[in-house]
Amino acid sequence: MKFAVTYSTPGQGMDPERLVEFAQHAEACGFEGLYVPEHVALYRGASLGGFELPTTLEYADPLDLLMYVAASTERLLLGTAVLLLPYHHPVTLAKRLATIDVLSKGRMRLLTVGLGSLPGEARAVGVDFATRGRRTDEAIDVLRLLWSGGPEGVSYSGEFFTFENVTSYPHPIAPLPIHIGGSSRAAARRAALRGDGYFPGGALPPTERAAQWELARSGRDNFEYTRWASTDLTPEALTSYERQGVTRLVINPQSLDDLTHFAHHLNLP
Repeated sequence: MKFAVTYSTPGQGMDPERLVEFAQHAEACGFEGLYVPEHVALYRGASLGGFELPTTLEYADPLDLLMYVAASTERLLLGTAVLLLPYHHPVTLAKRLATIDVLSKGRMRLLTVGLGSLPGEARAVGVDFATRGRRTDEAIDVLRLLWSGGPEGVSYSGEFFTFENVTSYPHPIAPLPIHIGGSSRAAARRAALRGDGYFPGGALPPTERAAQWELARSGRDNFEYTRWASTDLTPEALTSYERQGVTRLVINPQSLDDLTHFAHHLNLP
């Protein structure tokens, strides 16, 4: 089992010194990686999980934040949970992600993408909310195509993205895994078709969660399964996660003491 942490600027603030201290402490405690969330734009009435989001919440740009973390750490893997893929142009995004991976010496390894659930956010960036699933599928294909293309260039013709004989360098140091986030069977099917792993969220009933996991992995071995976990993880809960096939747990600590306590409790290296 691998263990990672999340840093959410709405909950923990935009203070750069606090961010660096948090990331360095997580690394020192033995955590594998750090995840950050994304929201591009908020508005009155926007809600998640039945709770309205204050319009003044400070969501940092996740990739800029991760580059800042990379510059102050040495081992910590970099992740998103989740990057709202349909709100990014994949040609531009391919360049940004590859740049982070190269400058961090291959640590952009925990990329998790999702669709987004706020219609107003989609409108703000000029994306038809109803098409975001198809747009995400194309974007994943475009990212991988650009990262694998040679000097002669690659071409793509789809519903949303079209280009001819283009190159995008640098390439990532190694192929970037793309994990799929979501809490629906559609997300699980997307993970099966295009993902290197599945990172479901939400409070799903055990039977539905198990059904989604079976859809996502489609009989494949070595398929990453990431889940959220409490900082008060018990040995019984850990055993349950392991039996379900979970390969990575992500916690949301509120303090450095939470990191220290969890790492000591689990005997992280």
